[in-house]
Amino acid sequence: MQRLLISLLICLGFVLPATAQAWWQDDWHYRKQISIDTTPQGAAINQALGRTALLVRLHTGNFSFDGVKEDGSDLRFVSADDKTVFNHQIESFDPLMGMALVWVDVPNVEGGQRQDIWMYYGNQKAPASANGQLTFDPNYIALYHFDGANGTPAKDTTAYGNHAQNATGASIDGVIGRALQFNGQPLLLPASPSLQHTADGAFTFSAWLRLDQASGEQLLLARREGTSSLLIGVNQGVPFVEVDGQRAVSTQPLNPGQWQHLALTAQGSQLAMLVNGRESASLAVALPAFNSPLAIGADLPPAVGAEASAFLPFNGAIDELRLSKVARPAGLLLADAAAQGAESKLVVYGVDEEQSGFGFGSLGFLLKAVPVDAWVIIAVLVLMMFQSWIIMIRKNRMLGRVSSANQLFREQFARVGTRLEMFADDRELAQRLEHSSLWRLYQVAVQEIRTRREQGADTSSVSAATIEAIRCSMDGVRTRENQQLSSKLSTLSNAIAGGPYIGLLGTVLGIMVVFLGTAMAGDVNINAIAPGMAAALLATAMGLFVAIPALFGYNRLITRNKEVSADMRVFVDEFITRLAELHGAGQSSEAAPARVHNASVPA
Repeated sequence: MQRLLISLLICLGFVLPATAQAWWQDDWHYRKQISIDTTPQGAAINQALGRTALLVRLHTGNFSFDGVKEDGSDLRFVSADDKTVFNHQIESFDPLMGMALVWVDVPNVEGGQRQDIWMYYGNQKAPASANGQLTFDPNYIALYHFDGANGTPAKDTTAYGNHAQNATGASIDGVIGRALQFNGQPLLLPASPSLQHTADGAFTFSAWLRLDQASGEQLLLARREGTSSLLIGVNQGVPFVEVDGQRAVSTQPLNPGQWQHLALTAQGSQLAMLVNGRESASLAVALPAFNSPLAIGADLPPAVGAEASAFLPFNGAIDELRLSKVARPAGLLLADAAAQGAESKLVVYGVDEEQSGFGFGSLGFLLKAVPVDAWVIIAVLVLMMFQSWIIMIRKNRMLGRVSSANQLFREQFARVGTRLEMFADDRELAQRLEHSSLWRLYQVAVQEIRTRREQGADTSSVSAATIEAIRCSMDGVRTRENQQLSSKLSTLSNAIAGGPYIGLLGTVLGIMVVFLGTAMAGDVNINAIAPGMAAALLATAMGLFVAIPALFGYNRLITRNKEVSADMRVFVDEFITRLAELHGAGQSSEAAPARVHNASVPA
């Protein structure tokens, strides 16, 4: 029985974490589940991405903006185990318009898996913790969100501080927040130690582009030093890369008027161009060394007396420009293209949860929704549950002691033979057999024989009436023993039969209250009635949780009671049969004195 109850508690312990996950910190009142899906149903990325800065795009379709601070400074992103806090950067947060863009530094994104993280919010006292310099790994040497106002140079998010030298173009709505619309003038990045490039070194350029007109050869990036040059552009809408006069042309053109992702990676003597995360061109050449300024959106200004560039400025807009000092893997660039666009299959948004205050996560939220009338029903059921469990534990222990003592008595009684009163005066054995029901039957039978002997009756020859009288005395003790074994079992029977009905009563009352409140409020939103319905069903679940263990325990106790009762019945028959055999009235007079003498020999 104890094993059964322990097993039920262990199973309950396994079930609760699935519905009641731990809360990271109690000061945060809400959280939202966010999944990173690289399975075929999601972004379909098999390659491990490692450390990745993922874009969390919040809007009224996946986030209500209720309870969060106006500037989003209380946002925290935590691992699935509610232990590791991830770095993040807020690019934009506007609860009034219902839009927010947040970059989250996920330490390790696996391929072909679904990973969960938590976004916590709802702490008005939380200080701001967003930091772009920590969110993006240090291999990014320049990163521009173009989220500044018109007339201000573009700011580098990384710790290297490679801010633009000049302000050019206009700020417009981009694929991710704001973007830079070019006006024919380049965005100049000054020479710096972090932007310095060694010969044959690794390099990655990536950006979102919107090509407005596809005519002519337009430059996206230009870097020149002496006779060396690196040019990235589009020719009649087709991307190309050119290194020292050697050019590779993409097999996939850019569609005018659409935002598309373009990337270039360089590793040793191999260059690769990717459009929307898929390789579209390659060039077997190594990048030369550069320690010069870099131009974005047009060619570098010509030196004094030099000829003007033959390339046209880029006619379009750029968003989320990134430069890296490593060759980013194709899987990561594919993830950027898949996750940063308007329709992302890589990042999936779950439901919002409220901190219940009970410390049980979503289960605590359910408990919080339970009305007062249902709490009364649940309290009654909890009392019934504890009462039934206490009864089952105590009865099981008692039956264990009785069965063990009866087994010991059986072993001793097997030595009696013809001396039925052999153990009647053994005090040490009496203490050991204190819990034995067979011992009590034995004692009352011996006492009946001795009482008759003390009153002058001849116990050497016992009549059939006397034997039947002794049986009746033993049957009386056996009946009282059975009553003792069956005591309190009616309480278990009430728990089995009444628990589900009491729980059902609580559910019916709860549903009545929910529908009445919904009718009075005139709100038929499922989110309005679902918590009350779930809380009402909790009463029925509690009733079943009372009845099911009680049912198993009751059946187990009844079976063990029958075993003990059968042992007593068998012993009564055995003792009476042996008494009739040794002291029956039909025995000869010569044998009687010997039997009486043997019967009176103490142990």
